[in-house]
Amino acid sequence: MDTFLLDPLLRNLLAEDLEHSDITTEAIFSPEDQAQAYFIARHPMTVVGMETVAARVFRLLDPSVVCTDAVADGTRVETGTALLAISGATRALLRGERVALNLVQRLCGIATLTTAFVDAVRHTKATIVDTRKTTPGLRLLEKYAVRASGGRNHRYSLSDGVLIKDNHIAACGSITEAVRRVRARVPHTINVEVETDTLAQVEECLACGVGVIMLDNMDLATMRQAVNLIDGRAIIEASGGVNLDTVRGIAETGVDIISVGALTHSARACDIGMDWRS
Repeated sequence: MDTFLLDPLLRNLLAEDLEHSDITTEAIFSPEDQAQAYFIARHPMTVVGMETVAARVFRLLDPSVVCTDAVADGTRVETGTALLAISGATRALLRGERVALNLVQRLCGIATLTTAFVDAVRHTKATIVDTRKTTPGLRLLEKYAVRASGGRNHRYSLSDGVLIKDNHIAACGSITEAVRRVRARVPHTINVEVETDTLAQVEECLACGVGVIMLDNMDLATMRQAVNLIDGRAIIEASGGVNLDTVRGIAETGVDIISVGALTHSARACDIGMDWRS
């Protein structure tokens, strides 16, 4: 996690929650009051963000806060596991509690779902990757959660690579013309990917020599035909409507990559509590 990018994001989230002050905490506790608390898993989960995110939230509020025993990113834990110990000024612990929990509950939810998808395609050649369907403002964190739990990242942003999608093709007129225009402008070091939904489009991509062919919303039979047609001449990505019931069958067609928007747009937040110790 690049703290140069992370810290401004965390400061903005803290400012959103604190605004002018925490009037409840400041009314009850003095600056000298000290406390200790633990983050506790309320159910089995894959953990991400204890040291990299939660601890950093508290340290940005108060550098004297001590965070120890952080469970490592990507670790699978059972109900009741202590994930992080925090000690320091009571005011800092209470001010940072909600922002830290909101973030790690979200990240652990993404990590737990990613783990399930990775497990589902184990012993196939397919790699599980995310998409740009992320929560606005949280892409850095959400894509980190995918990567830390066994998945891989697709494009981080529109500047990362060429992906010619259906609307590009519709507006341009054809795959061939879209690829021609891209190659006239884009450096040779950048690969070209094209989204397809028919075998005819796959054949057109092969004729253009594109590097990555996306098979979008194809049924398994058509996908197998496409894999055989491509025959190793391009990296093959499967996309569209992928879920835990269908992902194994998709992987067994022989595709290289399966992109799953649900990893970030539909992951259910994990239940993590901050338990106080007197």
